[in-house]
Amino acid sequence: MKITPTVERYILHWGEMGTRWGVNRSVAQIHALLYLSPKPLPADEIAESLSIARSNVSMSLRELQGWNLVRATHVLGDRRDHFESEKDLWTMLMTIVEERKRREIDPTLTMLRQCVLDADNDTETPDEIKQRIARMLEFIETLNNWHGKIIRVPKPTLIALMKLGDKVARFVKK
Repeated sequence: MKITPTVERYILHWGEMGTRWGVNRSVAQIHALLYLSPKPLPADEIAESLSIARSNVSMSLRELQGWNLVRATHVLGDRRDHFESEKDLWTMLMTIVEERKRREIDPTLTMLRQCVLDADNDTETPDEIKQRIARMLEFIETLNNWHGKIIRVPKPTLIALMKLGDKVARFVKK
């Protein structure tokens, strides 16, 4: 894949954004390259295109596969693995949301639930702090329940809702 100035700008920015989202720069840049690429790419071509060490590309590809954002595929006549990114932005968004929920929200809910249970027998922690923990649990559970409902909404409906923006508030009774 030819790295034009526009493609380079996109890849570099995606790498910068990745670091702000807690993702390694190389991982984000590889994801950007594969998203833009019209065809699956082998790891050595990725390394050459981005001037990244082959070992770093391999580790980054494993991480992207772990996030279900990149998949290995095969090209007829080539024994190497080739890699491609999801091209549908909504599928990509929902995959990222699901993975972040699994990695971040689910363990937090488990910890908060345990803290609330432990607080019942905890005489040292002030009631005000116990209440804050319980409110945090309720808040995260509300978000988690909302997520469970939103992921079942068909993509066209989600798109329509997002385009409506704050106009949706007129239809919601308080």
